[in-house]
Amino acid sequence: MMLRLAVRSLWHRRLTAALVVLSIALAVTLLLGVERIRGATRTSFASAVSGTDLIVAARSSPVHLLLFSVFGIGNPTNTMTPETHRAIAARREVAWTIPIALGDSHRGYRVAGTTGAYFEHFRYGESRPLAFREGRAFEGDEDVVLGAHVARTLGYRVGDTVVLAHGAGDISFALHDAHPFKVTGILAPTGTPVDRALFVPLAGLHELHRAESDEAADPLAAALQHDHDEHAADAPLTAVFVGLHSRPQALGLQRAFNEFPGEALTAILPGVTLQELWEIVGVAENALLAVSALAVAVGLGSMLVALLTGANERRREMAILRSAGASPRDVFALIMGEAGLLALIGVVVGAAVVQIGFATGASWLASHYGLTASTLIPSARELVSLIVIVGAGFAIGAVPAYRAYRQSLADGMTIRL
Repeated sequence: MMLRLAVRSLWHRRLTAALVVLSIALAVTLLLGVERIRGATRTSFASAVSGTDLIVAARSSPVHLLLFSVFGIGNPTNTMTPETHRAIAARREVAWTIPIALGDSHRGYRVAGTTGAYFEHFRYGESRPLAFREGRAFEGDEDVVLGAHVARTLGYRVGDTVVLAHGAGDISFALHDAHPFKVTGILAPTGTPVDRALFVPLAGLHELHRAESDEAADPLAAALQHDHDEHAADAPLTAVFVGLHSRPQALGLQRAFNEFPGEALTAILPGVTLQELWEIVGVAENALLAVSALAVAVGLGSMLVALLTGANERRREMAILRSAGASPRDVFALIMGEAGLLALIGVVVGAAVVQIGFATGASWLASHYGLTASTLIPSARELVSLIVIVGAGFAIGAVPAYRAYRQSLADGMTIRL
């Protein structure tokens, strides 16, 4: 009976109740949205590379190496020689290697020089191989394979030509327009940085820079000639992805590569380095969660203000209930029920908004930011947060409920001027 009465009472004050529900729902949406994006970010980063035991590059910090080699964030500060790559590949513990050469771009998307081993051995997610949506892997030196996002955004199809540019990022220092590449394949979407990259043969990239150096005639190309000559002379590599016959050998081989006698190298275990990255960004994550928790506190505070204000305006209503036979406990339960209903409805609305938003915007997040929500089922952490918010709503309702509980019948019926 008290629950029905609480529902009727809230409906009678539906405008105030709607505003309270809205404030709680917005706070819950912010809290769950931050938590979902945090989880999607971790999932997307963790699924970007799988099955690669070591990543080796010229001496650099481990996190920086992981960022530029796997996620395309930042630029390498040095290169490694192909002789070093051959020495790495010749180790008996090594099953396969994937050489990577960065430094060129196309309309803001990075270009990676590599070999056919990339499409054969590279894995993402739960050891999923790369697949082609259209076409095939490159065969000639002037072929290029596009990531799904690049092809979709720029409107390329198999058979189109692509002109690369020297330099990474949106600013291109010199176009290689005399040596276009032909699109031979488009990769299927992966939800990883692979979607936002172009892949060309190492040999083709080598010959492109050699030819551009020989043909340099204008002042800008001449200024880049020394860099091109050096690049063409020994075809330096940015990084090498390494797969081992036995994963337990990774630690020993990592130490051997870090102490490589011929060149200063850094070898990282991708999973371990990713954990270091989370430790760095964990402060920002905690700050966002703190802001979200503060928003929830503000929403619950607005509910407390509304209930306290309403309690002063409902003194006569409570007195009539008492005179009709309601006990002080019934009045207490009524106020508590109203507070609990407001909190519960706000939580349900906020959770529903997050679910609908991620269900309808999952493809947009994946295509624009590379964020892939692994599941739309609320996590245990989210469920605990929602239960805590509803419990806090009930607890806050105890304040105005206790005031109503202490009001006497005579005090409620007294007319105050």
